[in-house]
Amino acid sequence: MKKLFLIILPLFLLVSACQKTEYVTPNQTILTSIPATGWVSSNGGRRYSATIDMPEIDNYIDERGGVLVYLAFGDGPYEQIPEVYDGFSYSYSYFPGQLTVDVQSSDGNTPISAPGTAYVKILLIESN
Repeated sequence: MKKLFLIILPLFLLVSACQKTEYVTPNQTILTSIPATGWVSSNGGRRYSATIDMPEIDNYIDERGGVLVYLAFGDGPYEQIPEVYDGFSYSYSYFPGQLTVDVQSSDGNTPISAPGTAYVKILLIESN
């Protein structure tokens, strides 16, 4: 019995010591705004873009994480983009260090007026 115990005990300790550990990194929310004067026209007034400096978007987030963007105008609710709303198409792109928000008419051909001040909520989601 003692020999059996001496064989089983190390095996039990080895098996019980192996456990998977997951580390949860919290997501990050950044609130900012684009002033009405921050929109730059292109394509003959058919498109407006605004670039936001985002040092929080590093190579790790760019390659392995995720970025979600929401816009609100005035007292309106945040709407997730990309989205087509009221004849306007909203989209975004990002690279390490910056995020660009684009607005154009939904058909891409009709000139539009510059958007007003936009409130931006950016969620950075880390993953491994």
